Amino acid sequence: MPAANDSLLLKFRPTDSALGVTRQTVKAIAKRLGVPETQVVHLALAKLAVETLPGYEADDGPVTVAQLAAVKVDASKRLPNGKRLSEESLFP
Repeated sequence: MPAANDSLLLKFRPTDSALGVTRQTVKAIAKRLGVPETQVVHLALAKLAVETLPGYEADDGPVTVAQLAAVKVDASKRLPNGKRLSEESLFP
């Protein structure tokens, strides 16, 4: 049995707008998709979550000058040395 806070009362709007929809609209979507009305709400919320929530944890911010210098030193040790034999570009 779900806990009391696992439920949500949803009040539909009297008209469709950018901020909500009518019960009739939800019924029409459910019929078109062949799913229950509750599933329509879950699908809409899942889509909104993907569009609005970050897909990763926030990082520590911009790279410092010291960190960039360390990366350049490390990269210079790992990159090949010698004469360039050819060069290609995606943009002429």
